Amino acid sequence: MLPIKEINNQEREVVPIFFAIDDRYIPFMGVCLQSITEHASKEICYDIKILYTNVSKENQERIMEFEKDNIKIEFVDVSNYINQIKDKLYTRDYFSNATYFRLFIPELYPQYHKAIYIDADTVLLEDIANLFHIDIGDNLIGGVNDGVIISGDVFKEYVEKVVGVSDWHHYFNAGVLLMNLEELRKFHFQDKFTYLLGGIKFPVAQDQDYLNRICKGRVQIIDCNWDVMPVNKAMYQDETKLKLIHYNLADKPWHNDNVSFEKYFWEYAKKTQFINDIMKIKASYTEADRLADIEMGKNLAALAQKESDCVGDDRKK
Repeated sequence: MLPIKEINNQEREVVPIFFAIDDRYIPFMGVCLQSITEHASKEICYDIKILYTNVSKENQERIMEFEKDNIKIEFVDVSNYINQIKDKLYTRDYFSNATYFRLFIPELYPQYHKAIYIDADTVLLEDIANLFHIDIGDNLIGGVNDGVIISGDVFKEYVEKVVGVSDWHHYFNAGVLLMNLEELRKFHFQDKFTYLLGGIKFPVAQDQDYLNRICKGRVQIIDCNWDVMPVNKAMYQDETKLKLIHYNLADKPWHNDNVSFEKYFWEYAKKTQFINDIMKIKASYTEADRLADIEMGKNLAALAQKESDCVGDDRKK
């Protein structure tokens, strides 16, 4: 299947881009938008949809300042969708229900055949339209191997035994997704997701695990430079090839010093109206917070191990 083009009234290609956030992540989304606009092509219309349930009017107005002739931004309240299933949603640590918003995109936007979803804790180093143009055929999802999974055997075992992917190399990170919306609708993805919510709880990676479980066998793993995580800096010897940096889990430059690839975040952050907010967030991050994040990482690995230990192992060696 060739890359699909959505055409607006001005005959410009439309690239739909989705975020899912709450008020806490507004400053970092501002940094991401700064990076997107700097690399955007004037020949393309970037249609940005921000899914939310709790974002103040003031913060919405601050984000709307990123709009340009070819960059359209809309805030979309998904409270009604979340309220229908909120009792079934599991979250832990710093996660909120916002992490589940992306799962409603195919049904919310039937006019789109294809779209990008990205987390707000990212920065782009090239035109995001290049991600949109990747041909994933009739696969449901195009995604990148999860850097955290790659970093530890306990997580590799977890995704194979508990989530059920045939090989950890097929497990993708849900923070950067190329979504084949047309195929996801044909597949009745939303119905399958809500059904699984009633019977299965994934406490480790939550909605990401659901995505990997439901879509397995119809996932195209794409260039790892589209979802670069600081945890695996050694994988990226040639920084000229980096396309998108994802400051995942505790690797936040707005919390800690000496985070790998932090220079890209600060390069864009300093150009935004959010820089003072971000510096205040960094200044308020305490040693106790840092230790809590370290403990969170240990607990996550222990949880993955416990989940794996409760499942038999019939994998072929």
